[in-house]
Amino acid sequence: MPPDALQGEPPETPRRRFSAGTRHGALRERFARRIAVSFPALQHRDFTLLWIGQLLSFAGSRMQTAAILWHVSLLASPGRKGLALGLVGAVQVLPIIGFGMLSGVVADALDRRKVMLVTQTTMALFAVMLAALTFGGLKVVWPIYVLAALSSSAASFDGPARQSLIPNLVPREHLASAIGLNTLMFQFAAVAGPTLAGLVIAGPGLAWVYTTNAVSFLAVIGALLVMRAHPRDPTAPPSRITWAAAREGFGFVFAQPIVRSTMLLDFIATFFGSATALLPIFAQDILHVGATGYGWLYAAPAVGAALAGTFMASQIERIARRGAVLLCAVGAYGAATVVFGISHTFWLTLLCLAAVGGADTVSTVIRNIVRQLETPDELRGRMTGVNMIFFMGGPQLGELEAGVVAGLIGAPLSVVTGGLGCLVAVMAVAWKVPMLRRFDEEELRKAGEALAAAAGK
Repeated sequence: MPPDALQGEPPETPRRRFSAGTRHGALRERFARRIAVSFPALQHRDFTLLWIGQLLSFAGSRMQTAAILWHVSLLASPGRKGLALGLVGAVQVLPIIGFGMLSGVVADALDRRKVMLVTQTTMALFAVMLAALTFGGLKVVWPIYVLAALSSSAASFDGPARQSLIPNLVPREHLASAIGLNTLMFQFAAVAGPTLAGLVIAGPGLAWVYTTNAVSFLAVIGALLVMRAHPRDPTAPPSRITWAAAREGFGFVFAQPIVRSTMLLDFIATFFGSATALLPIFAQDILHVGATGYGWLYAAPAVGAALAGTFMASQIERIARRGAVLLCAVGAYGAATVVFGISHTFWLTLLCLAAVGGADTVSTVIRNIVRQLETPDELRGRMTGVNMIFFMGGPQLGELEAGVVAGLIGAPLSVVTGGLGCLVAVMAVAWKVPMLRRFDEEELRKAGEALAAAAGK
């Protein structure tokens, strides 16, 4: 009697093996269909390659950002540690604001893939330099500032090229999905990067964080090298790196009410609602939760953002009237900030901060979609360059504003008045720009098809 019969199991036959393979194939096919329905942008090879590469690269960059702060705190003198840490943010944000417009012109004038290849390689080399200095026993802090500023300068040219390249990798109907997935990628990197940095610093050491970041750039470089898509719309008129081109970009942004209003919303929300700089005061003096509670409070916006990013990446194409949703999201951001300011309960504060992160992610995704759809391909780099000035300037000035107002009237009132300012600004924008309230991408697409049909006749 065969062994299988003794065990009560019939021997496996070719038919059974075929059936098992068929079931596995069917499961894979259903999973692939599910991914295609939930994340249609991942159907496109070039976008998927770049998305995976960016996920790895941005996680490495966030690791390096956390490591630089830790490194500076170790090298700075105890009495000047706060100033030394503050300078890290300054040297990183100033190049982005300073090069914002020029980088947009470059992204519109040159092959965006080649621009990214140069910027990614440059940032990888700066990470290698940081690693080499750290392995060599760096004793002074100024080389870190110099390399952080140089890396940020390269990143200022990378951003417009990368963001304006995305619409060339997916069809128009899948652009919303691509932007939602990009936002989700940033949120995952923001959570994973600092966590991994802490583990590596505690284990192999600081130098290996910089080394890991340098290696992570290879993922994006590889994706760019094997990309097959056209770098831009072949029918778009050529652009040059001139002051006239920069002025054209500024003129376009400020002549388009929807584009201008979304940037204004971005700046206002981050200027009035930048309360994270005051979290230590709330943790220590208001909620009395200590360092552990502070860690939870600091992580709450990222958790809310990651949850909202997951939802937006899978459901964004089903959301109608995106202009109205955008205004509601920024309003929710302001309202959650107000409740956070008046709360004296840890769990309510935690929930409000998560709501702040989630609302900000929803508004970020929709703002990016609206701007990309409303901007011609030949101007997308310059539009992104102008937006970087608003995007980076709002939080930096907002944290300064929050600190000054907190010194005058206290941290809770500073946060509450900031949230109220955000709500007032949203109502003002909604009233002054009615076309933003009514913005609907489906109607915009139909209008574009009608114009194309009329032109064809």
